[in-house]
This record gives sequence, C-alpha cells and structure tokens, in this order.
Amino acid sequence: MTPAYIEAHLQGHLRQKAKIAREALRECRLCPRKCGVDRLKSDPWGKCKTGELALVSSFHPHFGEEAPLVGRNGSGTIFFTHCNLLCSFCQNFDISHAGLGRTITNAELATIMVDLQHAGCHNINFVSPSHVVPQILSALEIAVEQGLRIPLVYNTGGYDRVKTLELLEGIIDLYMPDFKFWSREVASMTCQAPDYPEVCCKALMEMHRQVGDLVIEGGVARQGLLVRHLVMPQGLAGTRDIMHFIATQISVETYVNIMEQYRPCGQSFEIKALNRRISKIEFKEAVGHAQEQGLLRLD
Repeated sequence: MTPAYIEAHLQGHLRQKAKIAREALRECRLCPRKCGVDRLKSDPWGKCKTGELALVSSFHPHFGEEAPLVGRNGSGTIFFTHCNLLCSFCQNFDISHAGLGRTITNAELATIMVDLQHAGCHNINFVSPSHVVPQILSALEIAVEQGLRIPLVYNTGGYDRVKTLELLEGIIDLYMPDFKFWSREVASMTCQAPDYPEVCCKALMEMHRQVGDLVIEGGVARQGLLVRHLVMPQGLAGTRDIMHFIATQISVETYVNIMEQYRPCGQSFEIKALNRRISKIEFKEAVGHAQEQGLLRLD
C-alpha cells in the first residue's frame, strides 16, 4: 500500500491543504476550543500555547505502542509539546501541561520524519497533533521531497474538529484516537471540555469514513482506524457506552486497545475518585463490555 499523501503531493493537493491550514492560524479555530487567536503573532496563543512553529519534546522508534504499529522495528513517534485537551491526569504532564520541549522549524520536523524512516520505523506516529496540523502538513511537503514513503499515524486524544480532519483526508493513513469519557460531567471535571463526548463521536465517525477498518499486512498496520480507551476507576470512563457506540456507529471490526495502565498523575490527586489505580476486576469488566458488543479485535 502506497501512503495516501504521496498521491496528494503529486496532484498538488498537499500543498493546497498546507496553505489552507497555515492561513487558519491567523484566527485559530482548528480544534474544538476555537480560541480565535492569531498564532502567527506573539502571545497570547490560546489553550495550546503554540504559535507559528511546533514544539517537540522527543522523537524515537517506539516499541510500547500497539502491536500492528510496532512491528519489528518500532513506530517512529514524534511527541509534540502542549495539547489542546489537557487532561488533569495526563501521564505526560511535563510535556502537555509544563511545556517540556523545544521549538522546531518545519524543515527540522521534515528531517525528523525522514530520519525515523531511515532508522527502519514502520510509520511516522504524530503524538498529540491536534494543535499542530498546519505545521505537520507544511513539514510533510518537504519530507516527501526528501523521500518519505511510510504511513502516517494521527495519534490523538480525540478532541478534534471534523473540519480540520477533513483537511487530512488523503494525507493520514492511520488514525489512532482515544475515546476517553462518555460523560459530559467527567470530561468537564478532568479537562474542562464538557463537549468532549459528542466531539469525539463525530471525530471517530469522520476518521473511519476516511480510512475504514484497520488493514494489516505482514503484521504491520497500513491503513485504518485504531481506537484507544483508558479504563478509569469507578467506571468514570463510561466504557460500556463507548464500546456500544463503537460497535454500532463505527464498525464491529474496529481495532480497540482497552488500556489498564491508569495511575494517578498530574493533578489527579486533587480528585478523590481518580486517586488510585484501577483494579483487576474493573479492567476485566471493561474487556467484557467490549466483547459483549461483539468487538473482538482487541489489542
């Protein structure tokens, strides 16, 4: 499978999309926060605290991702600094909230992509990309000219505007969103985004419309949707409802990673319900909810 962005580049669509995305920075409403600030100027930059250039905290072959992304040589992860969702319990709190990382040019970002390909990575995995779509598109145009030819992964918290995702059609090969919470109250309490559930539902439907169910060749993901779901204490994530939505509104063939690694991080100690790890019983129940809905492609 040839990555989708190759044809987009040849047809001139990639350049056009990059131009549209950059112009959107002038009154930024790229994500559901819709801050409306001019990110091409200096502060204030809005919720994501990111201006004209992206910030990156680290990049390397990653072997802790989902099996179809890792393969034998790892997933080429690029961890972007800051975030548009800002969960209070984020396990990368120093990156998403504290801003650990450095500013890089689009040309430098392109070089990182190509270097990860040269390292043998099976894909380029953009972690927390929702607020830097313009920078990614501009860098991708450069990277293709430098020989980039591996699939792109959009690894997101799920708080994405459909309008922005539409810009990525024909560019992104693999979407890997979280579906974090079903409850507006929990989303408001943990990340001040009460609209998260409905935003995430629409985002997942758009992602699946673009790339379909996950396609794996030779044990490595080439195209499609993977969904992550972090099980939380006391059922706060709303796992049963989320699994029902995925099975009935997306596809029963959806590849789902039900994750058990929740632990108190960041500001979660301030919320009593989040101040502990999940139990084995809670995790087993979460997996059961997925199986009850007929979801069997579980990581």
